[in-house]
Amino acid sequence: MILIAKAKKEDLKEILKLQYLAYQSEAKLFEDMDIPPLKQTIEEVYEEFEKGTILKAIDDNGVIVGSVRAYEDGRTVYIGKLMVRPDVQKKGLGTKLLLEIENEYPNHRYELFTSTKSISNIRLYERLGYKIFKEEAVSQELQFVYLQK
Repeated sequence: MILIAKAKKEDLKEILKLQYLAYQSEAKLFEDMDIPPLKQTIEEVYEEFEKGTILKAIDDNGVIVGSVRAYEDGRTVYIGKLMVRPDVQKKGLGTKLLLEIENEYPNHRYELFTSTKSISNIRLYERLGYKIFKEEAVSQELQFVYLQK
């Protein structure tokens, strides 16, 4: 069984390792291992921890197998770094994490983004009620799609 809880400061190094693992598939979509989630430092994760909420998903062995982050700005909650360890994907954990982070900030507008190539991510977000409201070209190869709920 998977337990979802608020991350503690001492969890952040393990969450960053998970991030490096989980974002490999995203990097392969672009044939570019130089994407921001693969370059994030532990200091930057500590800053995000202080600014908002980081949730962790823990398996029966106490291993962190998923995570999501969010912070509030006015009435909008910005959600990011939704990740699930590759060997436990496609089992509903991403959905649980996303719904749980929304529960941390009830009665808000939620916003997140992903790349236009991340079809399964977009499908997940739309299934949970998110709607695309903007696309933005970051480079010739990289386009982000922004969704809100």
